[in-house]
Amino acid sequence: MTRSSRSQPLRPSLAGATGSAAAAFLALGVLASAMPAVALAAEAAYPAQPIKLIVPFPPGGGTDIVSRLILDKVREDTGWTFVADNKAGAGGNIGLDAVAKSKADGYTLGMGQTANLAINPTLYPRMPYDAAKAFTPVALVAGQPVVLVVTAASPYKTLSELVAAARAKPGTLTMASAGNGTVGHLTGELFSRQAGIRVTHIPYKGAGPAATDLLGGQVDYYFATPQTVVSFLKAGRLRALAVSSATRLPVLPDVPTVAESGYKGFDTSDWKMIVAPAGTPAAVINRMNAQVQKALSKAAMIGQLQSEGSVPMAGTPQQAAQFLAREQQRWGEVVRAANVKVD
Repeated sequence: MTRSSRSQPLRPSLAGATGSAAAAFLALGVLASAMPAVALAAEAAYPAQPIKLIVPFPPGGGTDIVSRLILDKVREDTGWTFVADNKAGAGGNIGLDAVAKSKADGYTLGMGQTANLAINPTLYPRMPYDAAKAFTPVALVAGQPVVLVVTAASPYKTLSELVAAARAKPGTLTMASAGNGTVGHLTGELFSRQAGIRVTHIPYKGAGPAATDLLGGQVDYYFATPQTVVSFLKAGRLRALAVSSATRLPVLPDVPTVAESGYKGFDTSDWKMIVAPAGTPAAVINRMNAQVQKALSKAAMIGQLQSEGSVPMAGTPQQAAQFLAREQQRWGEVVRAANVKVD
């Protein structure tokens, strides 16, 4: 057996390969160099087919309305074809699970929101997807704060008066919500912590029953969506003490924010965010984001969102991802601190 005096590192050599091996090696090199070009061409042609947006709530609700508004505006600007697909159930989890399991090519997107992206991961003992890993944020669309309302006959004219009453008799004031783990419920829990009060939470199965009992004097106050209560406010049957957003709502310009009322930094909303399956190409994400931002900058779109109590949101996909991480941490802490259990 011969032995080399010095070992040499092995190097691939076409000259020493058989003809078939050399051909295979060359073919692999050509394929590898061609793949990025093919991917870039596909992304440049996006979209080449209809885009499906899965809306994880029933038709006619707030998430559905905002989803169709943004799709209509992007369609007007681009001529792209969209299909809104309502897949409701399990607090929005069923629809987003369908998004998570879809091909990451930009042709299936989802309208995520505070519940199914930031609250449910802690609220539900088992989730069908990992909200922190299963999606790539595309764009923030809008946020809808909640409004703290009491009846017109209530003795509480301001937020300070309500807090004073709650402190004087801990646990006696009752707070309605549209259900355990809703944004209204958790906003109420967050406010109670910040205000240092203890109240009794009364969960209902939906916004309608909660509003009915508030109007009937069965509960003391309710953190409600603007759509639920604006008509009652205009009719003089309810009184709004504060809104949960950082700034006042155009639809309720005379109602102060919770922050204005002495609780610095208080800011919550039921936000809407378009997401794609994790792994969707960045070029596709950025293209869709640009069109969503363009739509949100239009006066007509801003007016439509504001009329239903929402505030347009904006930003890059990276900013949306950072926002989502903060919201997941915040709402997870609220759920755990309040020991909230799903119905």
